[in-house]
Amino acid sequence: MDIQTTKEHNGYYYSVWEALTVVILGSLCGLRNVSQISQWSEDRRVRNFLLKHFGIKRIPCYYWLLCLLKLIEPVSLNRSLTRWAQSMLPGGTKGLTISCDGKTIRSTAKMDKYQSPLHIISAHIAELGITLASRKVEEKSNEIPALRQLLETLAVEGCMIVADALHCQRETAALVVKKKADYLLSVKDNQNRLKKDIEEYVQDDKLRKNMDSAQSSEKNGGRIETRSAFVTGDIGWLSGRGEWKNLACIGAIHSRSEYKGKASSQWHYYISSRALTAGELLKHARLEWSVESMHWLLDVHFGEDFCRIEDEDVQQVLNTVRKIALNCVKAYKRKSGSRLPLSKIMFSCLMDCGKLLPVLMSGQN
Repeated sequence: MDIQTTKEHNGYYYSVWEALTVVILGSLCGLRNVSQISQWSEDRRVRNFLLKHFGIKRIPCYYWLLCLLKLIEPVSLNRSLTRWAQSMLPGGTKGLTISCDGKTIRSTAKMDKYQSPLHIISAHIAELGITLASRKVEEKSNEIPALRQLLETLAVEGCMIVADALHCQRETAALVVKKKADYLLSVKDNQNRLKKDIEEYVQDDKLRKNMDSAQSSEKNGGRIETRSAFVTGDIGWLSGRGEWKNLACIGAIHSRSEYKGKASSQWHYYISSRALTAGELLKHARLEWSVESMHWLLDVHFGEDFCRIEDEDVQQVLNTVRKIALNCVKAYKRKSGSRLPLSKIMFSCLMDCGKLLPVLMSGQN
């Protein structure tokens, strides 16, 4: 990783790289914060492991770990995350689904040093469960320009970019096409005219019968969810279709959920630059939730929403480190065929340092 620092550090006692290595390894063990990582690294067996395999002779205390993390330039670490994630894809990202969404670190909303809560948008490769890139949303801004800035830095040719209704914007669609990718965007009330046109078409029973359709059903914890998809490329009638770059089809998914005798249903509407089948719409729309799953893991496994560190750069660095750890564990599960949940793999690493190496090396192509 080519990590830059915000100021010079001679590294006489401790190096930034060694501190970052300790924090990444501690995160692979499922440790939730810098305090826990510091305590873990002081154990004799851990010190011997770090010396033998990484040549780390001096272990920074908690104070020095924080000081060294403060020196890391977050943007450079995110660039390293992207280069590393792309190295795990020898065939490139072509044909993959990239799910994009943002997450607020809720603890920062309660700290006076933050003018606004820290919000980070991520691009997540849905089929592989790995985070490709992240970017901080600037203060007094929102996810819309942040996603465009993030996409500008990525090689996404041949991918399907999926995002929620916030990103159903003409400029975003045009940028995706410019990057030689395709988009699948959820349509809601922020594009009111477009939503009404699609809704009226889909809710016409005669027209819907002529649309390509597909259905899936799954049962989870007593809840039965049935999802019915409808797609058409017949969009010559659609008002303003020329405003959406390369618009090829519209679609809808009707979700019906049954639980304990009670039923609820909802319609979702979509536009895409790729001529999708109804089955493909079901697949890509489902994969949009992969980034939400990653955000859930950040909170459940690492307690990110409870991180009380006041330095914004350290918060960003830790967010990236946690994504690196999740990427490694997901890659390990995929390559080894392990059926253990992520939490048990990380706990195994905590109990036996030797198990860290195969998990860490799974992140290498």
